[in-house]
Amino acid sequence: MRMKKTLKIDFFSNSKKWSRRLPKIKKIGLMTLKSMSSYFKKNHQHYINLILSDKEKVSKLNSKYNKKYKDTDVLTFVTKISNKELGKILYCDIFFSIDTIESFIKKNDITLYDHFNHLLIHSLLHINGYDHKNLTHFNKMKKEEIKILKKFNITDPYKI
Repeated sequence: MRMKKTLKIDFFSNSKKWSRRLPKIKKIGLMTLKSMSSYFKKNHQHYINLILSDKEKVSKLNSKYNKKYKDTDVLTFVTKISNKELGKILYCDIFFSIDTIESFIKKNDITLYDHFNHLLIHSLLHINGYDHKNLTHFNKMKKEEIKILKKFNITDPYKI
């Protein structure tokens, strides 16, 4: 029995700095996932957790799993499971660091929500096989990000 495509998103916050922003973040997350649904493979189930976190927690994850001993604005982790009965299931955890995001938006004079949406799009592309391990892949991914951001009237973030 083949399962049809499933896209499920949940939101978690482990930093008080996200509290007042959570309603708008949820709205952006749902709209972006819907807008990008064609990127997700048919007959796959995707369970996506957006974890709204801070510098301390994201730095620990980055050093533990990526051996990078610094903070970053977003981390994406994907666990894939294949099962004859259930098909392919992807459990995806996306961690956002409010501290790094706030620092970036202050330096670059953009809104938190536009930058968050860019980071979310970037992570959702990672979930769907895009990467930036070399210049060719980076340019392909960047082109897709810009195309999707235009749907939300967000200008090219790479021109900053």
